[in-house]
Amino acid sequence: MVTYAPDEVGLADKSPCAGIRADLKICLLASDCCKKEKKTPRECLREGNIPDDCVQLRQSFFECKRSLLDNRRRFRGHKGY
Repeated sequence: MVTYAPDEVGLADKSPCAGIRADLKICLLASDCCKKEKKTPRECLREGNIPDDCVQLRQSFFECKRSLLDNRRRFRGHKGY
């Protein structure tokens, strides 16, 4: 699995979790659900018809977004940098 940090690719999105979000998008677009069944990544996520790699990225993205709201982690820094 290829991972992209925001600085490596030059992503326009400089927000926290941008690298994980980009990895999740790439994983979903490369999945059979999007390629063969011609569905959008959002539809594939709603149906749960995604490969294990994307499930792990989805969980990481959720943890990253949750860490933004967690006051205990504010001082430690955000995940996904």
